[in-house]
Amino acid sequence: MSQQPPLPVRDGVNATRLTVPDSGWDTILAYVLHRWGHVDPVGIVERFRTGEVRAADGTAVTEHTPLSAHDFVWYYRSVPQEAPIPFPITVLHQDEHLVVADKPHFLPTTPGGRFVQESALVRLRNQLGLDHLVPMHRLDRATAGVVMFSTNPDTRGAYQVLFERRQIWKVYEAVSALPDGGAAGRFPLTYRNRMDKVKGVLTARTLDYGPRDSGRCLGQATRPGRKTNRPTVGANAQTRIELIGTGVSAGTWAGAGVAHVRLHPRTGRTHQLRVHLAALGLGILNDPFYPVLLDAAPDDYDRPLQLLAHTIGFTDPLTGAPRQFSSRLALAERPEPGA
Repeated sequence: MSQQPPLPVRDGVNATRLTVPDSGWDTILAYVLHRWGHVDPVGIVERFRTGEVRAADGTAVTEHTPLSAHDFVWYYRSVPQEAPIPFPITVLHQDEHLVVADKPHFLPTTPGGRFVQESALVRLRNQLGLDHLVPMHRLDRATAGVVMFSTNPDTRGAYQVLFERRQIWKVYEAVSALPDGGAAGRFPLTYRNRMDKVKGVLTARTLDYGPRDSGRCLGQATRPGRKTNRPTVGANAQTRIELIGTGVSAGTWAGAGVAHVRLHPRTGRTHQLRVHLAALGLGILNDPFYPVLLDAAPDDYDRPLQLLAHTIGFTDPLTGAPRQFSSRLALAERPEPGA
């Protein structure tokens, strides 16, 4: 059972738990300054002096508290001079169990790194006055669209099980540069591969596997699926891709040929849709990771990644009724109507 923090939610932000090492520094403050002193040393010292750092029993951790006094401490994360992201988040649905929101491009789902207040979770907690709001899943910061949140701790588990058992279906849309020779004759298709992502590495990697592990054999039907605890040895990522249309971009790529596609992910690997489209020669417009990793650059709000989580659907575990929520956003680079 997870340990409850000794500090309440403040300004939409949960207290963060920090593991304290056994040795190496005289005080807990010295260790924290070693870890994050390059970010905000004055602010860190001030938190210790004003009692904003707490031990598990709720006692204040001061600037003189020895390193060995506690195994964990809790504190509030903050970012000095956090830059606002100039796009709103829209609530699509709210009831006693769920909030469904339309997340804009560039806004992270949860706090992290240089974004705390500027995250979908914290914005919605503050906007709706719901300190217990928790995301049921996440979208990459670059991806826009539908995100579902739980508002009720008592029913949260019932909805979380839907994600664990893949009983949620999702539909995405993307706009890609149209390759030479067009794309209409290739779709619909199902793309499978094996991929993983190593912590600390920006891009996912594609892994090879032999024909015996592909789940298919020439001239025979697909092997029936079986539930097993053994790790998958073949493809572990699958996406059904349909062509919505082709034409000329109506956005900042005006005049360029583009393909507008609909994606039905069967699995949810990190960057799966971006990797699959890039592998087909249909890299998503404004993607700085695939097919080529570009140098880090400031956000260009005029050129968001052209990937949208358009629809999410499921059978409600509490009522048995089918439910579906769709984004009201649209991809700026989609083909001009009639083009």
